[in-house]
Order: sequence, then C-alpha cells, then structure tokens
Amino acid sequence: MADRVTVIGWDGSPLTSAARSALSAATLVAGAAHHLALPEVPPTAERIRLGSMGLAARRIAGHRGTAVVFADGDPGFFGVVRTLRAPEHGLEVEVVPAVSSVAAAFARAGMPWDDAQVVVAHPRTLRRAVNVCRAHPKVAVLTSPGAGPAELALLLDGVHRTFVVCEELGTDREQVSVLTSDKAADHSWRDPNVVIVIGGAGQAPAADPGWLLGQSAAHSADRGWARPQTGAAEGAGESALLHAAQLARLGPRTGDLVWDIGTGSGGVAVDAAALGAAVIAVDAAPGARERVTAAARKRGVQLQFVAGRAPHVLESLPEPDVVRVGGGGAEVVAAVADRRPERIVSHASTRDEAEAIGRVLAEHGYDVECALLQAVGLDPRTWAEQDRSVVFLLAAQRPVTR
Repeated sequence: MADRVTVIGWDGSPLTSAARSALSAATLVAGAAHHLALPEVPPTAERIRLGSMGLAARRIAGHRGTAVVFADGDPGFFGVVRTLRAPEHGLEVEVVPAVSSVAAAFARAGMPWDDAQVVVAHPRTLRRAVNVCRAHPKVAVLTSPGAGPAELALLLDGVHRTFVVCEELGTDREQVSVLTSDKAADHSWRDPNVVIVIGGAGQAPAADPGWLLGQSAAHSADRGWARPQTGAAEGAGESALLHAAQLARLGPRTGDLVWDIGTGSGGVAVDAAALGAAVIAVDAAPGARERVTAAARKRGVQLQFVAGRAPHVLESLPEPDVVRVGGGGAEVVAAVADRRPERIVSHASTRDEAEAIGRVLAEHGYDVECALLQAVGLDPRTWAEQDRSVVFLLAAQRPVTR
C-alpha cells in the first residue's frame, strides 16, 4: 500500500507550498496529460494517465512509496477523493483543495450559484441531467466525453435555454461561450468543460439570498400538495384526494421526466414539478395551456405544455420515467406502456373501464394494483355532505430486471 497519498486540486493557479512539497517527495504521480506535464512533477516519478479511476486507485493502493493524484478543480466535489477513499482500496488521503470548476464557471459568468442545481453528466446519466435542466432555471452540468454541451442541447430539443459553456478552465486555452441551446449542438466543444444552463419560466431571483444550497428563496407560500383547485374544472371523477394518491404512487423526484396526460387544471403536473421532476403536461382542451401555465407560475415551477390529443401526440415526446394518464382510457394507457416507463397511474369511473386498463397493463408485463377510492367532502360546521367522489385508482410498476 502507498505510504502516503496526497490529492491535489488544480484550477490553473500556481501550486501552493503544500502541493509542491507533496510533489517533491512523490514516487508516483497520477493525473490528466496537462497535470503530468507540469514542471513540478519529478522526472523520476512513475506516471499514470488517469482514465478509469478504479484501475488507477488499485495501482496506487499497490504502490510502495508516496503517491500524488491530480484533479481539476476541488477533488472533493464530485471528484476523485470519493473513489480513493472507497473501502475496497483502503486508502487514507490528504487533500490540497482548489476552487471547484463549478465555482470558477459561475465566476466567469459573473453569477451567484447558491440557488443552482449541480449535476454530473456521463453517458449513463445524461438523460437525468437533462431532466434537471428541464425542471430548474439554473443548473451547472459537469460534463464528460459523450455527454457534453452538444448532447445536452440535442436532448433539450423544444425547450429553450441559454448555455454558458466554459472550456478548459484554468488553462491558457480557456474559453467561455454564451449561446442558446438550439445552437450548441452545431459546435464541437473541448473537454473538460462545464455548462451553465439558464432559463425557463421560474420565479425571478429574490432579494433574499436564501439559506439552502440549490433552492430558490422565492418559493410559493402554499404548503402541501394536491390542494383543492379553485376556478378550474377537474376531469370526471377527479378530486384533490385522488391527485394525492396518484402522486404517492408515481413518486416523482429530481432527474425524472413525468408525463401528465390529460392534465386538466395542471394540479398533478405542478405538484410533480414542485417535487423536483421535469414535467410535460399534455392536453387538447381549449384554454388548458393558459390554466396550466398560470398554475405553474403561481407555484414558482416550470414545466413544458404540449397541446394535442393522446396517443398520437405522445410519439414525439422524450422518454418518460413515470406517467399519469388522466384521460383516454385503455388506448392511451397501452401507448404509454409501449414506452416502458417505470410507473404508470390512471383512474376509471366504472369497473369495466378499470378492468380494461388493468388488463392492458398486465399484458404489457406490469405489476398492477387497483383500489376503489371514495372521498366525501364534509362541511365542518354542520358535517353536511358537500360532494362525493368514487373512482378506481390503478397503479402499475414495471418489474425490476436483474
């Protein structure tokens, strides 16, 4: 095992005395090509060009001597420290930090970033990173080869955003470009880069700086979800309590893309967006766009509205994670199930309709749950019945494949 492992963060600034001291004693140095070319790297030290961090960590763990690992930005912020400290390697490390590439990118843009979401985009997580960019007005994306600005822009098709692309921060080839997302796919970008994605119809920045990283202080004063809608008609048999049950079965979360088909007043769509998910609300009814947009603006969230009738309008939509089918019956549920989301919820006003929907879901290989929900609204002053809702709730989950 290495006698000593020092991780040095590098942001382009001159190395600190602590970093130079660690390097002078190093018998092994790992890093990217531009790190290994630094004049302070001892000529006699073994050099490892970083590719797979797991492989590099195993080589470092088996090295007899003193090791130094370079990382761009702060190595403890989505960096190599986590891998090196993993139990299977048994390495204790000392860290010489630097300004993170996210902080440097926002500094170049002259913007605060305490209200920004920060995501890492690899080819396997690219779609979820894009969903965060759909759902939030300010996101910093730490990119990787195959999951860079061009790929982000392509998957954001139809959603307007502004990109601030910071290439090779801290080097003499550093470049900062500001352009709209529809133009970013036409460029070739140099790695490494950080992309700040800005835009959408969220609330304007507040004077109050807030107190929680990644959260805007300008949130709605309304608490809770699935609140009764006023001034807007719900679909047949729908109620706030049904919406609450549907949200509970869907479990929308940050990184998800939610389809809300037959969104009606937009209650479920807005609540899903407030939970951090990206949302596409679909409806063909006149005035639906205005109602849903107004509800999202009031709640301080953003979502995408698509006017059209399912199932045909669904063909051009990006792949969903969870879907609520608020209208269209078994035909629409079948079209949704063909896209293989993780979860689907729907409802029916009759047993025959519920059986048809349940049958379609089971035929598509989903595990199906059905419940008959009855809600009776009471006036707490007289306890007289105000309204009654009886509906079948269907929730389906795609089996986990191992």
